[in-house]
This record gives sequence, C-alpha cells and structure tokens, in this order.
Amino acid sequence: MQTLELQLRPQQEFIELHKLLKFLGVAESGAEAKMLVAEGLVTVDGALELRKACKIRPGQVVAMRDVRITVLPGSQE
Repeated sequence: MQTLELQLRPQQEFIELHKLLKFLGVAESGAEAKMLVAEGLVTVDGALELRKACKIRPGQVVAMRDVRITVLPGSQE
C-alpha cells in the first residue's frame, strides 16, 4: 500500500476531500475525484465517505484502493 502525507498550510484547518485527492494526484482531475467519492471508493478513518466536500482535518486518514493518505497539521514556523 502506498502511503502519502499532506501537511496543511499554517492556519489551514482542513482540506476538502475531493481537493485532497486531486492535489496529491490520486485522481487526475477534480471531476474524477468527485466520481471516486460518489462511487463509494473512499474511506475516511475507516468509514465510507460519500460527501465530496467532506472537511479532512489533521490526524485523519483517507484511504482509496491501495493508497493511504495522512493529513498533518500546518507548520507553525
């Protein structure tokens, strides 16, 4: 299983699920990311997630197929 991490920007509280998938290249486009979520192929913290704009916060784990994504808090530098 491929493991990816995304560190949010300072002061950024969350990233929407479909934007996360697109940003990390798990989906080739925003439309594809939304389709993957709508088809029930994505879980958040082990639970099926069907909301395309679900707010993913630091500490949450998103999984799809053979990819696992961990979201980290933004650096406070």
